Amino acid sequence: MLVVMQAHATEEQVRAVCQRIEGLGLKAHPIPGSMRTAIGITGNQGAVDLGVLESMAGVVECIPVSKPYKLVSRDIKEENTVVRIPTPAGEVTVGGMPLAVMAGPCAIESPEQAFAVAEKVKAAGAHLFRGGAYKPRTSPYSFQGLGEPGLKILAEVRERYGLGIVTEAVDHESLELVEQHADVIQIGARNMQNFSLLKRAGRARKPVLLKRGMSATLDEFLMAAEYVMAEGNYNVILCERGVRTFSDFTRNTLDLAVIPAVKQRSHLPIVVDPSHGTGKRTKVLPLSRAAIAVGADGLLVEVHHQPDRALSDGMQSILPEEFVQLMREVQQIAPVVGRSMDALAATAR
Repeated sequence: MLVVMQAHATEEQVRAVCQRIEGLGLKAHPIPGSMRTAIGITGNQGAVDLGVLESMAGVVECIPVSKPYKLVSRDIKEENTVVRIPTPAGEVTVGGMPLAVMAGPCAIESPEQAFAVAEKVKAAGAHLFRGGAYKPRTSPYSFQGLGEPGLKILAEVRERYGLGIVTEAVDHESLELVEQHADVIQIGARNMQNFSLLKRAGRARKPVLLKRGMSATLDEFLMAAEYVMAEGNYNVILCERGVRTFSDFTRNTLDLAVIPAVKQRSHLPIVVDPSHGTGKRTKVLPLSRAAIAVGADGLLVEVHHQPDRALSDGMQSILPEEFVQLMREVQQIAPVVGRSMDALAATAR
């Protein structure tokens, strides 16, 4: 259910409608727009008495929402959501006209490695620094990340280079620590349907970057985002990172067709991870170009200054000089699709 407020509705009127919804035993989700506020309703098992709400001051109409995902849907919000991420160097936005580029190593291995990569990607124009302190791996014998010491290294990267930090949480305990040290909480593909973790991320006060599961349908992907938003965190960034198919020439199959599909169904921003999407260093730049051309709001790219010595995913990590080329190519493509790089970079210097 969606309650549409009048363009000139006051904060008191919006608050009164929310209180009435809560009084009915339901949950209200006020979502401000550029012209008016809409209030999503969740928790109802059946029809809601529309007359109770439609008669209230400031209400234009009540609209049933038929999709299983309510808050994620464009039915509740027609305009694109812009997620704003405060960083030491300024505010970075994801979902507006500027493109957001997040770059860094797959895993934080040492302060020297993190600083070396951060310096290079910052100089090339990256807006956020990605790096894993916790690494869910297929093999229990593979490098699992440095844990909390890795988060402290990431915090120092933020202070030294002014880059906002994106890093993954793998369980409730790590999410508590990630929320303290990072600017964006990443929920990885393996945890896309870890509903307990999604709910906890929904109670966090930091933006959430939600990766698509390896075999997830579009509806399952959007429903996972709904879990986060239903808990009150509306700052969700979706991430396409490739799905598992029969193809054997890449690690995964990067599903770029999902980008316009998400744009049609949802107001949430979506970025693309061409590193996990291909698993091949030589394919990262071509797929990055394609991602921007098809409408992605940004990129999540793995960069390592010594990929042959990387403790995680070295084969798909590009070199710093390749990242420079990637940024140059993206800057050329952006204006063709009505996007920019400079406006975002100016806020993050």
